[in-house]
Amino acid sequence: MSESKLAGQFLDAAIGLLQRVRDEDAEPIAAAGTLIADTVADGGRLFAFGAGHSSLAAQDIVYRAGGLALMNLLAVPGVVGVDVMPATLGSALERVDGLASAVLDSSPVRSGDVLVIISLSGRNALPVEMAMNARALGVKVIGVTSVAYASETTSRHVSGTYLKDHCDIVLDSRIAVGDAELTLDTIEAPFAPASTVVTTALLQAVMATAAGALADRGIEPPLLRSGNVDGGHDWNNQVMREYGDRIFYHH
Repeated sequence: MSESKLAGQFLDAAIGLLQRVRDEDAEPIAAAGTLIADTVADGGRLFAFGAGHSSLAAQDIVYRAGGLALMNLLAVPGVVGVDVMPATLGSALERVDGLASAVLDSSPVRSGDVLVIISLSGRNALPVEMAMNARALGVKVIGVTSVAYASETTSRHVSGTYLKDHCDIVLDSRIAVGDAELTLDTIEAPFAPASTVVTTALLQAVMATAAGALADRGIEPPLLRSGNVDGGHDWNNQVMREYGDRIFYHH
């Protein structure tokens, strides 16, 4: 099989998943966008969390040109990306009980805020506890996960529950268990994961919905512009001055 055919197959698989999300997640996407708009309008703050590669989608909506300036990254040392050494430590930390509580206790997250939690499997202790503890604080939780894992894997949290069980709104990425879209007779393991593509697009659809919902209410959405276009830095500085008490990645 030619490499170009494999590339086309992966892109077709990703497109198919995006179409499913568009058609099957329209209602929760609208609900999540409305919740974020409500929170912005009511003076609340926005946070996003993801562990490992799920952190990529969280980072994609933080300090992003065309994105809401109020979205902050809730970082957990050792589990944001694969920069920790060894990289396998990040996976181990996701299974540690009590870590989420310690992170939330030392964070600025408070009642009335929104926390987006991204976890493909939704089975590890960290995202489950993060959602449980956040809701106990009065925080609204938007979970982004593959619901299929709840029926095809076992939970690693003592409660036996998954991220999807502790969210105000669940966005289902529709990613198959194992996160690999392609197989080949000559390759032993499945390959070509699409979760980052789909989850990132799903969240950008939510953010677009939120911006539109704010505009519909006559509220200028606090959007950032690219720093690589003329006037971009001046625009962003003004937004950050106006909303500085709700932005935690800028001092």
